[in-house]
Amino acid sequence: MSQSTPVLIIVIFLIALLIGSFLNVVIYRLPIMIEREWRAQVTSFNDLSVKGGFKRFDLILPRSHCVHCKRLITFFQNIPVLSYLFLKGRCAHCDKSISLKYPCIELLTAFLLTITVWHFKIGIEALMAVILTATLIVISVIDEDTQIIPDAIVMPLLWIGLCISLFDPLPNTVKLFISPSEAIIGALVGYLSLWSVFWIYKLFTRKDGFGYGDFKLLAALGAWLGWQQILLIIMISAITGILVNITLILFFGKNHNTPIPFGPYISAAGWVTMLWGDPIKNYYFNLII
Repeated sequence: MSQSTPVLIIVIFLIALLIGSFLNVVIYRLPIMIEREWRAQVTSFNDLSVKGGFKRFDLILPRSHCVHCKRLITFFQNIPVLSYLFLKGRCAHCDKSISLKYPCIELLTAFLLTITVWHFKIGIEALMAVILTATLIVISVIDEDTQIIPDAIVMPLLWIGLCISLFDPLPNTVKLFISPSEAIIGALVGYLSLWSVFWIYKLFTRKDGFGYGDFKLLAALGAWLGWQQILLIIMISAITGILVNITLILFFGKNHNTPIPFGPYISAAGWVTMLWGDPIKNYYFNLII
């Protein structure tokens, strides 16, 4: 892109690091918030204890704190990646280890968002693609940690995809937006495709092959990218999932009966398809024709 000077790329990367830091907050707190709400509904107790002992617990409050000693983290202890390196991966107060997951998510977010903005060029398409990418990162990590894809994040993603289909892309930009009919059909095809596989698999094995969150995630990607991309997303996610899990079983001793969270593979396939779906399909068709 014409704006992709080294300085601009660095600025985008640094902003993306900050976004990654916020995604860490969402990834850690959203499952706890959902658990609180669930407990409130089933127990009728409103004053529930929460991890850390804070009465209010959402994406804003309490301030960032150590998960071990609960001491507040200062601004200089919360700089993405750099603070982790400076503190040598340990809390400044209790000296307990800080999960390597936090800087890894920050770096992953920075790289993916920088690539996304570079691909779509600075504009409304890039903004929407950044929102989709960031949400897919959150969904992937939460699903990997809890094997749950929360409705609180996947359903808004679906509705945003349907809403942005009402707008046309700006002239001379990479096309991200699709027509409303493509978005609606994409959501239906995305949901029903995995739903059908789920019941066929269950009919023959008496086991659940997917979770309903996976159906909704693929429906959301269908709403964003269109029904034409669903098959490619399924193929990429299935192939990637098979290869990764074979590797884990053969070389890392993973039990083949352990449930596999499929959300990260769907998310990765959706991101790749968003950026390079059409070239991949064209390359594949040229090979077989």
